[in-house]
Amino acid sequence: MDKRDRSKLFRDRLAAAMQAAGISKSALARATGADRSTVSLTLSSDDGRLPNAQFAAECASALGVSADWLLGLTDRRERSADMLQAAMRIEEAARAPSDELIFRWHQEARGYKIRHVPATLPDMLKSESVLRFEYGDFVGRTSDQAIADMRDRLGYLQAPDTDYEIAMPIDALESFAAGEGYWRGLPAAERQAQLDRLQKLTEELYPSLRLYLFDRKKLFSSPLTVFGPLQATVYVGRFHLIFRERRQVMELTRHFDGLVREADFEAKHTPRFIEGLRVQS
Repeated sequence: MDKRDRSKLFRDRLAAAMQAAGISKSALARATGADRSTVSLTLSSDDGRLPNAQFAAECASALGVSADWLLGLTDRRERSADMLQAAMRIEEAARAPSDELIFRWHQEARGYKIRHVPATLPDMLKSESVLRFEYGDFVGRTSDQAIADMRDRLGYLQAPDTDYEIAMPIDALESFAAGEGYWRGLPAAERQAQLDRLQKLTEELYPSLRLYLFDRKKLFSSPLTVFGPLQATVYVGRFHLIFRERRQVMELTRHFDGLVREADFEAKHTPRFIEGLRVQS
């Protein structure tokens, strides 16, 4: 960029930032430690000169914008720390089937496609017995409310504007059917009832809800959810890592779509596979 053009851009952006912040020339002078005449000259001069680095930095700090933005080096006016915080943050995750934060994110993304990799089975599709087994004391303390909340979540899937894809490892479903590992101790009758429920719901809700099963030997995924273009979250146990920057959301969307492409069969065949597991278990 030509020096004179950059000088004009600095003046224009400085004036715009002052107006947005409601800061006068005198107030900016006090905040930056400069003379009022220096601020006035910077805003009015068209001699092509740029302010020194110290003054530019002080102006950016006082106005809550990026010095790079004032100087025309970027089109993002946020400061680096603010951009990082906006792009990714951490939220505490409730160890519960009725996490209000997750439900709010679903409501915000209504009308968009949601892509989900669950930590175990999808919470919205679990039976009451499985919820009680998995969440233990939490559900035991507030069982009626927790179960009612999960019915509300299921109602979300039944809405006419729902477009929901779930991808999970095929061996995770096989381990559930066999009562192995994480599911050891869950009675066979309750596992059978859950498989019946899962088969029924994946049939009834298709194609609004599509459940894909992928081979974890070929692909791996952490538990995550992509809420349309709005945000993506990765579940790490005690926390959700929340990504809102467009490029980050797109990368996690591509990751999920790769799980779907590599799924062992089309989602419309998933109920038949579940039926086979139910017979074997």
